[in-house]
Amino acid sequence: MKKIVPRREASIPFTRKGYAKLLEEKAQLYSERPEAVDHVKKAREMGDLSENGYYKASRGRLSFLDARIRRVERLIKLAVIIEPPEGGSDHVEIGTTVAITDGKKDHEYQIVGGYESDPSQHLISHISPLGKALMGKRVNDTVEVIAPRGTVTYTIKKITS
Repeated sequence: MKKIVPRREASIPFTRKGYAKLLEEKAQLYSERPEAVDHVKKAREMGDLSENGYYKASRGRLSFLDARIRRVERLIKLAVIIEPPEGGSDHVEIGTTVAITDGKKDHEYQIVGGYESDPSQHLISHISPLGKALMGKRVNDTVEVIAPRGTVTYTIKKITS
């Protein structure tokens, strides 16, 4: 007979700054919800709901807010704040900033959890192809990443916390 083991929920890594943004988003969503509920209430008072575009739009907004609140609360529940070690780190990990070069151009990225990545802000996830290749590496190590333009080799120049 097969033994049934309860499923454990995984933890989700966040930097302290990323976790703070999550808490801010939760507060913002909760502050918007009463107005959305009020709009739905006003739309219901207008009468026939089957042809009431205002009701449909209001209900859609409220549904969006409720779904987003549930998602953010779940992320907060599963969040684990990863602190870079005091005095810096000699290897790449979540929370560290890494300076790399491909021989032509220098880049600098902070390694963050998957839910807070934003490449346009130089925040890359530890599970992205580049982030995964960099994790655990030290200064002067090289990593190869398969990119749309082909395989790119990067050399780590500097790691800071």
